[in-house]
This record gives sequence, structure tokens and C-alpha cells, in this order.
Amino acid sequence: MKKLTIAFLMLVTGITSFAAMAANPKVKLETSHGEIVLLLDAQAAPESVANFVLYVEDGFYNGTVFHRVIKDFMIQGGGFEQGMKKKDTRAPIKNEANNGLKNLRGSVAMARTGDPHSATAQFFINTVDNSFLDHSGKNTRGWGYAVFGKVILGMETVDRIRNLQTGTSGMFRDVPVEPVIINKASLIEASE
Repeated sequence: MKKLTIAFLMLVTGITSFAAMAANPKVKLETSHGEIVLLLDAQAAPESVANFVLYVEDGFYNGTVFHRVIKDFMIQGGGFEQGMKKKDTRAPIKNEANNGLKNLRGSVAMARTGDPHSATAQFFINTVDNSFLDHSGKNTRGWGYAVFGKVILGMETVDRIRNLQTGTSGMFRDVPVEPVIINKASLIEASE
């Protein structure tokens, strides 16, 4: 059944590599402040992982920035280029926050607007435990934010980024004064 689900997601999303949709694909983010390696959980969050992997394979994240940094909360990226130029995205995906994964320090989750099912390309890495972001019910306040993986290498890079000075850029707050560029995001391997 698992292989059928993965094969279906590959067909629907256009992902061509079975390794990209294996149970635990890994993605390396090469940033201007160091590397971060993410281990994704396609079993718990298949749609979120397929969506993220497709953006990675398309090179979408290359040249984007971590545009929102709040030291004792999270670092958010994946939607803007330098100068806060927003990138065009695909259609939103279903919120999978009820998958049992928690917004703990080092977990990676889908960013979204107030609409529970509005996540596209933006993601965030929790810099502390943020249980208030976890799913608590299928209502506007309780949907939560879908965790789909975790940092397995590079928490020192996350901590370096979280400690940067921030300010405003146009209408945006909590923007790092020194840009944090995702130079390249790439799929590096899959674990069984």
C-alpha cells in the first residue's frame, strides 16, 4: 500500500525519482550562513513532503531567503528572493498538521496564512518547542502547522541565523538585516 501511495503522489506531483519520495528523503539547504540538512517524513506528511520535494527538484528555493527570523520562535523562508520579492507558487496544499508530529525545536513545518489549507512553498524551522502550533482540532484556531520533517545536521546554522539582528523591510518585520540566502536546496539521498 505504501508503494502505491508513493507512486500515486509521484504521478500527481510530477516527481520522477522514486528516491525523492522514499520514506525519509533528505534535503540539504546550502545557505549563506552554513548548511542545514532536513530529514523529511513522507509517511506522516505525504502531501507536504511531495510538495516540498517538488519545489526542491524544480530549483525553486535556490536564491530565496530566510525572510522572517524571530529568535525564540522560528526562522521562515522559501517564498521571497532578496529585496523581499515574492515568488510565484503552485496551488496550496491540504494541511496535514493532524499527523502526530510536533512543532519541537529543530522540526520543519509548512508556513501558511490564516486559512488552514493555504500552505504553498514557505516553510519554517522551529528554534524552540512551539506546542501552541500543534494541531488541536479541525477548526480555524486548532488546525495548527504541519510538521513534515526535522533538522538532522546544521542546528548550529539555525542558531546562527536565529541570533541575527532583524529589522523592517517595507511592510515586513523581523527581516534579517544581513540577508540569509538559500544558495541551493538539493535532495541528497533517501533512507529506508
